[in-house]
Amino acid sequence: MDMQENAEIPAGDLKKRLVRRLGSDNSQRIRRIVQWLFVAVNGWLGIQFLLWVRYCESGGVGLNVPRPAGAEGWLPIAGLMNTKYFLLTGRVPAIHPAAMVLFIAFLLMSVLLKKAFCSWLCPVGTLSEHLWKIGRQVFGRNLHLPKWVDIPLRGLKYVLLSFFVFVIGAMSTEAIHDFMSTPYGLVADVKMLNFFRDIGQTAAIVIALLILLSMLLKNFWCRYLCPYGALLGIASFFSPVKIRRDTEACIDCGKCARACPSSLPVDQLVQIRSVECTACMACVAACPAQDALQFSLVPRNAATPSDRWRRRIVRPKAMAAVLTLIFISLVVAAKATGHWQSNLPREIYMVLVSHAKDATHPGM
Repeated sequence: MDMQENAEIPAGDLKKRLVRRLGSDNSQRIRRIVQWLFVAVNGWLGIQFLLWVRYCESGGVGLNVPRPAGAEGWLPIAGLMNTKYFLLTGRVPAIHPAAMVLFIAFLLMSVLLKKAFCSWLCPVGTLSEHLWKIGRQVFGRNLHLPKWVDIPLRGLKYVLLSFFVFVIGAMSTEAIHDFMSTPYGLVADVKMLNFFRDIGQTAAIVIALLILLSMLLKNFWCRYLCPYGALLGIASFFSPVKIRRDTEACIDCGKCARACPSSLPVDQLVQIRSVECTACMACVAACPAQDALQFSLVPRNAATPSDRWRRRIVRPKAMAAVLTLIFISLVVAAKATGHWQSNLPREIYMVLVSHAKDATHPGM
């Protein structure tokens, strides 16, 4: 903030209300550490999965590595289907159970800590964030669509989500079980890998276009097209924690709104209820006013002294710890109870994986 912005604030009040917290807010540093740790985990799973697929394709020649069930985290549709199956039958599905476990873990994170999965853990979200930052360096700025274009485009991801929810909602538990038991359902993860291994010209052009748009517009995929993010956003609406603004401490500099990657009017609201908020804390990091913005359970300025015990500010380290705890706890519990790996003999996988390209969707 420059001197012109502070001109109307008395010097005494300014000294009390404004603190240059340069380097004191570590939320973005902690978030980046968590982001890249999760990217590393996904990278390791990807390498292990590729080696396993090649081993099966070669008929048992090469490095024999176990199938990493964690790769099923990239199968959100299977996770949604299996979650429905589990809720209606009380039985954990035998095929792609890890997809369900991770789906529930990410959903739970959103209910507790807003859409933090998208900005703290999701590798696609991490890539998207770095793309628009690279775009800003290359092109000098990022584009901002007018509201009459931006708001309808945001609805696209909810349209896509509605399609998947409608299709899966119409399926019976027997239909879900039968689908997962088809060759296509059994090797859905391999089909996903083969899509990128044998990518066609049209798909490559689409991906290149998405990368360019992500460089021009902040979080283009996440903001407009990701149905998974749309679902987590709906779940985050029920989260007890939100970005909250102390109107007395706020100096109306507008830095929080400019820092928000979702272009939310943080500087005009007392609390951010929007499902677009990813709890990235970029607004908190950009705020120069002491405690004007916080990610907390209830407003910092509790109505009465008796309400102060209810005040809970979620610090960046606590955020990282809770996200990690949820992720590790559910994975460990699934492994301990035998609900992590798909129950298929290696011999069957050897046949299915080597003929994965021939497996077609049952509905086609």
